[in-house]
Amino acid sequence: MSQTKTIDARGLSCPQPAMLARRAINELGKGTIEVLVDSVTARENISRLAQNCGWSVTVDYQPEGDCRIILVK
Repeated sequence: MSQTKTIDARGLSCPQPAMLARRAINELGKGTIEVLVDSVTARENISRLAQNCGWSVTVDYQPEGDCRIILVK
């Protein structure tokens, strides 16, 4: 059974969102990680980090301006 983890990194300044994502990637190994961010920089950093670790990345833009980044491996 695939594991799913959700991280709410809205309101956090860089590099905290990317550090939380890296911790989840290392802990989970494979599964699905959903990261909520409200910063373009955080979105770019997390997307790049996940891709470099072999995870697929999907970005879902929310109407209120936040992004939901879905990482899958």
